[in-house]
Amino acid sequence: MARRLLKSPAAAAAAVLASSAFYLFNKQWDPNDLSIVRFGRAAATTAAISYDYITSLQNRQYGTEEYWALKSKIHRRSAERLRDLCCANRGTFIKVGQHLGALDYLLPEEYTSTLKVLHSRAPESSMEDIQQVIREDLGKEVEQLFVSFEKKPQGAASLAQVHKAVLYDGRTVAVKVQHPKVQAQSSKDIFVMEVLLRVVHWLFPDFAFMWLVEEAKKNMPLELDFLNEGRNAEKVTEMLKHFDFLKVPKIHWDLSSKRILTMDFAEGGQVNDREYMRKHSIDVNEISRNLGKMYSEMIFVNGFVHCDPHPGNVLVRKCPKSNKAEIVLLDHGLYQVLNPDFRMDYCRLWQGLIKADMKAVEKYSRRLGAGDLFPLFACVLTARSWTSVNTGISQTPVTNSEDVEIRTNAALYLPQISDLLNRIPRQMLLLLKTNDLLRGIETTLQTRASSSSFLNMSRCCTRAVARVKYLAQGHNGSKWDLNLGLLVCYH
Repeated sequence: MARRLLKSPAAAAAAVLASSAFYLFNKQWDPNDLSIVRFGRAAATTAAISYDYITSLQNRQYGTEEYWALKSKIHRRSAERLRDLCCANRGTFIKVGQHLGALDYLLPEEYTSTLKVLHSRAPESSMEDIQQVIREDLGKEVEQLFVSFEKKPQGAASLAQVHKAVLYDGRTVAVKVQHPKVQAQSSKDIFVMEVLLRVVHWLFPDFAFMWLVEEAKKNMPLELDFLNEGRNAEKVTEMLKHFDFLKVPKIHWDLSSKRILTMDFAEGGQVNDREYMRKHSIDVNEISRNLGKMYSEMIFVNGFVHCDPHPGNVLVRKCPKSNKAEIVLLDHGLYQVLNPDFRMDYCRLWQGLIKADMKAVEKYSRRLGAGDLFPLFACVLTARSWTSVNTGISQTPVTNSEDVEIRTNAALYLPQISDLLNRIPRQMLLLLKTNDLLRGIETTLQTRASSSSFLNMSRCCTRAVARVKYLAQGHNGSKWDLNLGLLVCYH
């Protein structure tokens, strides 16, 4: 009987299809794993968004109130389509969507507010998938490594999820496990984004967002290597050890791999949770001040910057022993290393911005690639109006009307902002994202543009510039750090 069936090509093909279907069913096959499905979904979304912009604005007079009201609606519809695409394709798409959602003062508000929800829309991998990754990478079953391992993750992100577990010596740890399919899909997803962005740029020449793909190409492999994340965590711990308020969970290297990172479990509330801080008697001004100190030191002095300070990665708590407020910094996968020349120009630019030295602002903005767009660059960098930049950003508090003006201008000047982002050094892109995330935290805590934050920045800029001059004279750098450097920046 079997022989007779196999003599028929149609029957043989049917048998192969049936057996393949049975195999895929047993493997819990997901059509989302197919590159053609992911590409088709992305292409369809891109086409729908492009068609909406082309046809909806076709017969509207540019610059009228009706034009801007309609464009705002198109922005909102397009952002929702983009959000849905990211949720459907997951992984790298969610990561890039989160990046866009953090650019509050660079993209239209309709996009950033819609895409922010991606931080809470990341998919969860099944416990079977998590066990398989642990089995493959650590060579043992979960039960052999941990006394207990909570099945429900503490949190799920675009690339991984975190489970609470207890070691056999009684210590509680957080186990970060990469989603099993992300590694294989990421390079294909980035290629899809590159192709579609080129098509969009061809349709809309003012839309030049290739920098987004370039950043994803460079950073995604680093973020997918959890051993690199562990090394970053240890480096920043050593680098900022003089800040007793900063805590970075200790890495357990014997239980870590490229796809698994095990660290001490850290309790705390998110840095934007004012109610948590009130309940635990944590001073929001102290937290904001210490966050500013920490980041000023990373950016201006060390040139090694944690570039993903969204609220889920920055926890606050009261130390039970000292009763002092602490900041717990998590997720060390994305760091920007600033080269010395760039860092010095950036320091001097901020010194000019703080002092309202417009000659310095223009000079160092141009040196950083802004060219004739230096006024726009200064506004983008500070999220302040050109009037405030001229007056001195440390002298004029941020008003609600000014904040609305800046956000509105992000939509009005999108082509110019796009041009600017393609001009400036790649190092600057993650700094702009980091600035916007930190500003978002300050806005929530209602501590934005405090005089202490500018004082800390100014001290660190002064220290960094003076240290370069000191070393240029042939002096010993470690002696500087132990003496004058401590006085300038830390106190």
